[in-house]
Amino acid sequence: MDDRRYPEAVGVRRTGWAALDRDPQEDKVEFVCPHCGTRGQKNARRERTQYHFTDGFLQDLQGEVTQCRSCGQWLRVAPVVLLHDQDETRRFEAVFSDELAAPSQKIRSAA
Repeated sequence: MDDRRYPEAVGVRRTGWAALDRDPQEDKVEFVCPHCGTRGQKNARRERTQYHFTDGFLQDLQGEVTQCRSCGQWLRVAPVVLLHDQDETRRFEAVFSDELAAPSQKIRSAA
């Protein structure tokens, strides 16, 4: 991959109490594809020590490039926000609600 510009999507990495609904061995980053609106996930690659406290959340601002498994398009998942408990999850959803909406939902809400 070269220095092309990829559409960005906000990623979520759930740990601790925020991850009780999944296998504790899984360490995934969840995102919504900006091309097709499909929810996707990828294996987390960065160590948690590389996350920095920014805007009230632990975040990896560098992000990662990945390919959507649904439409095959490339995208950049950045920032990746680390969520540890339900309170952080609720606060994150309130702050990033526009970025988490699928592209078709954004168009409908703008009309």
